Amino acid sequence: MPSPSSLRKPITVSIVSHGQLALIRPLLEQLDRHSHGVVDRVVLTVNIPEPDVLEGMHWRFPVTRIANDSPQGFGANHNQAFAQACDTPWFLVLNPDIRLDADVLAPLLAQAAPRTGLLTPRILEPGKTEPEQHRAIITPLEILTRRRPGYARPAVPAWVPGLFMLFRSQVYAQIKGFDEKRFFMYGEDFDICARTRLAGWELQVGEDLLARHDAQRASHGSRKHLYWHVTSLVKIWGSRTFWRYRQMARR
Repeated sequence: MPSPSSLRKPITVSIVSHGQLALIRPLLEQLDRHSHGVVDRVVLTVNIPEPDVLEGMHWRFPVTRIANDSPQGFGANHNQAFAQACDTPWFLVLNPDIRLDADVLAPLLAQAAPRTGLLTPRILEPGKTEPEQHRAIITPLEILTRRRPGYARPAVPAWVPGLFMLFRSQVYAQIKGFDEKRFFMYGEDFDICARTRLAGWELQVGEDLLARHDAQRASHGSRKHLYWHVTSLVKIWGSRTFWRYRQMARR
């Protein structure tokens, strides 16, 4: 007879709301519709006070709420969710503005190789007909040339954005999650991908799987977000992790 633990679903989902509960509602509905068979629970962190537009709603998985006394950064919120509520084999960091037209979670798990530490589907941005290309290691030259004709995209990504990151929980714990002390809002995704690879684990993309990004790009219209973005790049390039990863990639 199966033990109770063997009947548990494999994924804990972490979503953070920055006044975005209305944006999160359709995402929860899509997770319930398409992926309830693999979602054990959703950890919903309310980072700033806001009206509870989800009150009275129910899904086929429990939603554990964390209400912060004061706002925290991207990495700190997901680290908190992992520490407080994740006891499943997989931990999914998910943006509030991701949209799912079908189940991508069960197929991702089915594709996971033994040394895969981090999984993601392809991401389709608004107004695009093709998903985002794989990303090379961030350097000043890469940023300046990535949109020019003839730019050679890597066949395998050096990192994946923090929109949709499905971690093996063993790996997330091993590398101690996001670096919340160095980064606040941007840069954590590159850093955690680099540390995952440096720890001997692989990044894997479900090439035949697609999630949509209903992009909410605050940094395009906010000097504060732009400042965080630029200072995060400087922190990345000044970190030992960046130079070790770049050296490993060259080898």
